Amino acid sequence: MKYVLTPPEKLNVTVNLPASKSISNRALIINALSGSKLTPGNMSDCDDTEVMLDALSGMPPVIDIKAAGTAMRFMTAYLAVTEGEHVLTGTERMQQRPIKALVDALRYIGADIDYGRVPGYPPLRIRGRKLDGGYLEIQGGISSQYISALLMIAPVLAKGLELKLCGEIVSRPYIDLTLCMMRDFGADVDWVSVDTIKVAPKPYGPKEFFIENDWSAASYWYEMLVLCKNDESEVMLTGLTDGSRQGDSAIKYLFSMLGVRTMFKTREKGVPTTVTLKLVETKPPRLDYNFVNQPDMVQTMVVCCALAGIPFRFTGLSSLKIKETDRVEALKTEMRKLGYVIRETGIGELSWDGERCEPDADVMIKTYEDHRMAMAFAPASMVFPGLKIDNPQVVRKSYPHFWDDLKLAGFNIKEID
Repeated sequence: MKYVLTPPEKLNVTVNLPASKSISNRALIINALSGSKLTPGNMSDCDDTEVMLDALSGMPPVIDIKAAGTAMRFMTAYLAVTEGEHVLTGTERMQQRPIKALVDALRYIGADIDYGRVPGYPPLRIRGRKLDGGYLEIQGGISSQYISALLMIAPVLAKGLELKLCGEIVSRPYIDLTLCMMRDFGADVDWVSVDTIKVAPKPYGPKEFFIENDWSAASYWYEMLVLCKNDESEVMLTGLTDGSRQGDSAIKYLFSMLGVRTMFKTREKGVPTTVTLKLVETKPPRLDYNFVNQPDMVQTMVVCCALAGIPFRFTGLSSLKIKETDRVEALKTEMRKLGYVIRETGIGELSWDGERCEPDADVMIKTYEDHRMAMAFAPASMVFPGLKIDNPQVVRKSYPHFWDDLKLAGFNIKEID
């Protein structure tokens, strides 16, 4: 299935954003470890969260987390400390995504985990048991989800956990989000140095918990507003929090440089509110930014800056190689279809100096089973009306009603074979 997108001339819409997938998936694991019978409020309805809900509620012998990378990492650690034997598997692409660093770390503190096929990759056979914990080192530059997975089980380890992160630390805001949520449920955890986190062996306690909406999902509406180029456009986004713990809330600062003003209806700390986005007269001559703390925003910013005619140099992208797809190669390939030559100018670095090439006559954006490819390129239809998106249903991974929200905003979306 494919979609053909024709955009409206201007945007004037209120969008009920999805709940945060990042917060939902952490809340599920921590909530389960606390022994609580309560369900967190405003739970995400995306595929990644659904597979975790199914796994935790049913705990079947074989758990298929499909394409949910977060679920694979978090459930690996959770099952390692939960009695019972399980096989944890996923899609073909999931079975190509490395998990050795996490498995090695869990084995070091006593976990019983075997590989089902290829060493270093899912599926995994996990026999859960009580683990001692103690001192552990792991590379900080691989995936913050490995680190969060280890941290979340730490309060139930007999000796707690002292976790040292070696080398560059990527996506630090996601680690801090995990720590904040652990504290919400009663854990004793904190950074004790610039690279070391200590978690006391103090169990979680049950707690009522409400999940805020997703700043990552908000980013696509910022992008649409920039590419619409209509000063009368206005977008209102619900359920966002000023001072949010979500790392991708930094998108409001990034887009302020691209001419989008963010206005909060209220500013009560920790209380979700409606945010209004409007265009103002500003545009930088170029944009240089290190995305080490917001890697999921790279696709949005590459598409937006290039189509807005803003040269850029983006660094801190090394983790993009092991996401749902190799996002660096995917971006280069799909942007060339639109006539933009994006270059990999160094390890973990993408640049555009304004170089153009002949665009495809009939552009079909491939999504590579990656939800963020579909959502980052959909706003490109503002510049390329009639743009086609292949396999659009991949958005279910994080934003199931994305296309419905686009229709609400005035997009004409035609389905073709």
